[in-house]
Amino acid sequence: MNVLLVGGDAALLEGLAQSFAALGYAPHVVASLHEAREAASAAPPLLAVVERALAGKASGEALAIPLSPGGALVLFHGTVDERPSISPTFQRSVMADLTLPLERNRLIALAQHVSERVRVTGRTNRRTPPEQEAF
Repeated sequence: MNVLLVGGDAALLEGLAQSFAALGYAPHVVASLHEAREAASAAPPLLAVVERALAGKASGEALAIPLSPGGALVLFHGTVDERPSISPTFQRSVMADLTLPLERNRLIALAQHVSERVRVTGRTNRRTPPEQEAF
């Protein structure tokens, strides 16, 4: 399963990528929301982990990142003091808002929970609604 890591802290994201790779996930690191949308279009991720500052500036672009069926959007920030505000509407679309690297284990647990939820609910194969099928 793919995991997309989006943000400007290359060292933090590389460390997270290594943690996810060690658990069998396929991590992909990008620096911008535009790059994230392009990468996710090719291979929709199970989890999109986006820096809160980027998402706060362009919440519509963050929400436009395609996710695999049953996938989730997670925000992160470096410390409690640097939490840019986001709209309540956008906040409802986010599974979690973590302080990294302090909550790295929680992020891994969330990824495992989402993976299990997808497996149990059978959301691995997206079916096209009948009204959208090509004849």
